[in-house]
Amino acid sequence: MSRSAHPAGPRHADVLPEGHYSAPPADLNVLDPKVWSRTVTRDERGVATVGGIGVDALAEEFGTPAYFLDESDFRARCRAWAEAFGKDADVFYAGKAFLSRAVVRWLKEEGLNLDVCSGGELTTALSAGMPAERIAFHGNNKSEEEIRTAVEVGVGRIVLDSFQEIVRVAHIAQSLGKRQRVQIRVTVGVEAHTHEFIATAHEDQKFGIALAGGQAAEAVRRALKLDGLELIGIHSHIGSQIFDMAGFEVSARRVVGLLAEVRDEHGVELPEIDLGGGLGIAYTSDDDPREPHEIAKALNEIVGRECEAAGLATPRISVEPGRAIVGPTAFTLYRVGTIKPLEGLRTYVSVDGGMSDNIRTALYDAEYSVSLVSRTSEAEPMLTRVVGKHCESGDIVVRDAFLPSDVAPGDLIAVPATGAYCRSMASNYNHALRPPVVAVRDGEARVIVRRETEEDLLRLDVG
Repeated sequence: MSRSAHPAGPRHADVLPEGHYSAPPADLNVLDPKVWSRTVTRDERGVATVGGIGVDALAEEFGTPAYFLDESDFRARCRAWAEAFGKDADVFYAGKAFLSRAVVRWLKEEGLNLDVCSGGELTTALSAGMPAERIAFHGNNKSEEEIRTAVEVGVGRIVLDSFQEIVRVAHIAQSLGKRQRVQIRVTVGVEAHTHEFIATAHEDQKFGIALAGGQAAEAVRRALKLDGLELIGIHSHIGSQIFDMAGFEVSARRVVGLLAEVRDEHGVELPEIDLGGGLGIAYTSDDDPREPHEIAKALNEIVGRECEAAGLATPRISVEPGRAIVGPTAFTLYRVGTIKPLEGLRTYVSVDGGMSDNIRTALYDAEYSVSLVSRTSEAEPMLTRVVGKHCESGDIVVRDAFLPSDVAPGDLIAVPATGAYCRSMASNYNHALRPPVVAVRDGEARVIVRRETEEDLLRLDVG
């Protein structure tokens, strides 16, 4: 592929338009380990590799766009979370981030539990052999069919999200002659410093039962009176992509305060609290996420301190990392199609995917990194916007990023940290075919979720 010169947008030395970018890195060829999975490097040709395989070979075998998941990194992160919290706590992987039967088997082998929030996720978990007692079932509007299935198979806990659900789960459990273990999800009034759509602990949103006004205390009263329920604890989740532990401290304090109220009113010390997930990852080099051992130490200290002050025995803690495990372990590989310089603004680089494989930029204004991975380049940095092929002006993959100014059609570029929510939220917009997920480990690559075909699209169209 020849790389003929083309009129380019502004270089880093020019006056740049306002945007979501920092200054260009000193060397665009360096793949920052903060945002790439742990086995990603460049080989002697300058081609990026994962698990010992070059992206050029992966593109040749599996096509583009495609998600490539670093299995060794995924498993290592599972072990790090399990070891950080130890045997006296529970780590539930949040399946909504990305779930497949291969992932379920990895979780089972590495000792993690799983939380699901739909019948489909529950079916996937069970079909891959996850023991039901290691599954938690979430959701703000579970259907009666989903609840019945969850109770029948014996899920370890159902997280109750409303007053109606308290009665619904109790009735179904009693009709099946069972006593279902449950937690009550409370909204603790914490404003997480994150995007409005992924903040979940303030009162004005759809999740949970408000602590304010005594609603959560009333939910506990009702749950304790129902024979079909075994209330084991309180659940709280304050949001997603959070780096600051201050919100967790406030949340833990308020949850422990509710536990003290329950003890004082009912003479019962609930044995568990779940502090949710939402810990952030590095999407760009500017992000600074915490390691699992730091998070575990902070949460254990917070809960221990608050329980001691309230005169309570320290409950068993649960956490629910999803993005923090799978997010950094995958990247999306694209092939460049067209280059469109806009003088004085930026250069638009169009790829063969887009919002159908990563809706997060359009939905959350999410920021990502991007690199040229099929070769290295000594060309100077050029401000770009990486966009997709869909019929929407908001079809943006990376809003503002620097790529070498000689990037050309046919080049492979990759967006790291796309393991969480990208495939889970992928769509068939414009009848696009959803990309495959390919697991790579120790020089071997295998499809764990295959690429859709046109036959798949037509199979659902009954015409």
